[in-house]
Amino acid sequence: MTTPSLSTRDLTIRFGGHVAVNQVSADFYPGTLTVIVGPNGAGKTTYFNLISGQLPATSGSVHLDGVDITRYGAARRTSMGVGRAFQLTNLFPNLSVIENVRLAVQSRAGIGMNMFSVWFSHKELISRAEHYLERVALADRRDTRVAALSHGDKRKLEVAILLALEPEVMMFDEPTAGMSVDEVPVVLDLIHQVKAERSKTVLLVEHKMDVVRSLADRIIVLHNGTLVADGNPVEVMASPIVQEAYLGAPEHA
Repeated sequence: MTTPSLSTRDLTIRFGGHVAVNQVSADFYPGTLTVIVGPNGAGKTTYFNLISGQLPATSGSVHLDGVDITRYGAARRTSMGVGRAFQLTNLFPNLSVIENVRLAVQSRAGIGMNMFSVWFSHKELISRAEHYLERVALADRRDTRVAALSHGDKRKLEVAILLALEPEVMMFDEPTAGMSVDEVPVVLDLIHQVKAERSKTVLLVEHKMDVVRSLADRIIVLHNGTLVADGNPVEVMASPIVQEAYLGAPEHA
C-alpha cells in the first residue's frame, strides 16, 4: 500500500458537552475517491472542517504526507496542498469570473498578488484560467461579475478555482446541493475526470446515493461523530450498521 497523503488520528472536537467528531482515525490515499456518508448531524461536515482547518481540533491530529498540520490554519493547509470546494465563500463577488480563477492560477504559480500589473504581463496565467473555465463550462461567463452568477454557476466557479490551485487533496462538500438538474452533470463529470487521473486524493461528502454509488472507491460512515464503517462501497452499504444508521432501516428491538 502506498503512503497515505492524508491521515487523521483520534481526531476529536467538542462543543461544550457535545462531541461532534469522536476519535476518528483514517488514512486517505492518492488515486482513491472516498465518500463520507451518514445521517444529518453525524459529523461529516465538521470532520471536513477539522481536516481543512476551518475548526481547531479539541484533540487528535491531522497529517499531510506525514507532516503534522494540526496547528495550521486553513490558509496554510491550502498552500500545502489541502484544497476544499464549497466552503461558505471562496469567491471575490465584485471581481469577474476570469479574475477569480486567474488569482488562483497566480497563487499556484507563486507570483505576487498585485492584481493588475500581473494581469497584462502574464498572458499564460489568463490562458490557464480560461482553460479551467472551459472545464467547468463557464467560458461564456468569463467577464461576468461573480455577484451576478446563479448559485449553480458559483459552485462551478469554486470547482474551477479548486482545480487551478492543483491541490494534492481535493475535498468536495455536497457538490450537487442546490444545483439545477441541468447543472449537476457538469460538476459530477469533473469529479469523475479528477478521479480518473488517479493522482489526487479525493474526499467527498454526499447524501445522494446515486452519486455515492457512481463515484466511490471507498465509503466511510459517520454516526454521532464516530466512524462506524469503512471499506468497499458494496460491503459497506450492505452492512447492518449502515442500513440502520444511514439508510433508515428500523433498529432491532
